[in-house]
Amino acid sequence: MLPLRSALPQYRVSRNTWILLFLVCTLHFGMGALLGLSVDEAHYALYAVHLDWSYFDHPPLVGWAQWPLVALDASAWAMRLVPELVWLATALLAYRLAERLNASARPTGPTGRSGLWAVVALALAPLLHVLGIGLLPDTLLMFFSVALLGLTWDLMDAGAVRRPLPWVALGVVLGLAGLSKYTAILAAAAVALCLMLAHGVAVLRNAWLWMAVGIALLMVIPVAYWNERNHWISFVYQARHGAGGGWQVTHLARFLVVQALAYGPLLLWGWAGFRQAMGARPRVLSLFFVVPFVVLAALSGGGTSLPHWTAPAWAALAPFAGVGLAHAVQHGRRWVIWGLVAAQGLVCAAMLGLMLTGGVPVFTATTGQGNSAAPSNPFADVHGWDVAGSRARVLAQQHGLQSVGVQNWTLASRLGWYARPLPVYVLEDRFDQFDLWAGDLPAGGDTLLVDWSQLAYAVPIGANGFANCTLLETQDVRRLGTTIATFRFYACRNWSAQPLPRLRGAF
Repeated sequence: MLPLRSALPQYRVSRNTWILLFLVCTLHFGMGALLGLSVDEAHYALYAVHLDWSYFDHPPLVGWAQWPLVALDASAWAMRLVPELVWLATALLAYRLAERLNASARPTGPTGRSGLWAVVALALAPLLHVLGIGLLPDTLLMFFSVALLGLTWDLMDAGAVRRPLPWVALGVVLGLAGLSKYTAILAAAAVALCLMLAHGVAVLRNAWLWMAVGIALLMVIPVAYWNERNHWISFVYQARHGAGGGWQVTHLARFLVVQALAYGPLLLWGWAGFRQAMGARPRVLSLFFVVPFVVLAALSGGGTSLPHWTAPAWAALAPFAGVGLAHAVQHGRRWVIWGLVAAQGLVCAAMLGLMLTGGVPVFTATTGQGNSAAPSNPFADVHGWDVAGSRARVLAQQHGLQSVGVQNWTLASRLGWYARPLPVYVLEDRFDQFDLWAGDLPAGGDTLLVDWSQLAYAVPIGANGFANCTLLETQDVRRLGTTIATFRFYACRNWSAQPLPRLRGAF
């Protein structure tokens, strides 16, 4: 393997790569300026509004990273610069590692191609665009996973393992990963396995290793401190959430199909990249993909694994995909690869286009909830909430109401963000972050109830609801002349404090 210092000039980013990165970042910037916050984005933005040591469902870094912009009352497009920069940093790091892998296999070979193809594979993975537009814990963990891969590769070298600086860097990045998401433990497991395979049990006698562990544990103390003060509710929630229901092979099969569609075959060329890498050390780094992917795939059998949870694993595969794709193009598979590039490009364009149009023209004549005769529209999710939140503030003031109420926790975050500073009450018997922020609507209380047609509930009146609810206003969300969703605003009074939300069909 080429010494790192002598190989560094080969890692200079090529002109074509900079052009591609500029185009992708421009796309993300434009989309971020045109789309409203998604349910998860708004939820994590509220972390920054309610700054704390940690939170019910995730560690705090996703909120801390947005706090400066939230404190400055930045607009949504400005806040989306954070995930765009994280995506860019991830792509540049993947480029460098792909070039380093290429140098380990072919020290005198062409440079720039493996790095470029690593960036292409990331840029054409449809789901990764979502993480580049909106800040989720997975956006952060994606970067930290690729960084951990590079640091681990360094520490697999017999010389580096005796120096303190690489261990300090490892401890810091592990700590930041732990502050990002609980599944960072899977990346940490990959680090441990790689180091053990490289150095054997002797690495456990290395004092610098334990210094790195100490740094990481020190950095995640805020999570432990908050949980200790809140009866360890995050860990209880995550354990139950991860357990899921009964394990079914059909759930696993669906998970694998969704993964293939969400990330595309270009990243799967990483397996060819593993074969191209020279020596056991680079190949062992495949554990940064294998460990989290296998664990999350196993959890999917219980119905609990979401598509974006594996994004850090796929990002760690990108440097190897770059090596494999560059080798395939160089050795006669050019048209196969370019065919896949075209296909994934069309999928990305279609997905982003549907996000902009709210699903029109594919999803038309449906404003209703998925349990009705009309199918729900997943692309309606990022439209209309800003206007609805502003209108909720006005209506609440006009009718002397001091809060907003919703009947499902997934509806709370957008209104919590766009209707702030009004508190949002979730009127269902389910403990979540909003119970920590606002508590329960007290018995006899009044609120502005907001219903959204894509997740529509029956108006709660009677023993399991309010004494009365008056429809104040209906607001349609339209894209390209088509109504894609409808908001209804009710003045509801005298809450029974006995919730029993009931889904209903389309309006």
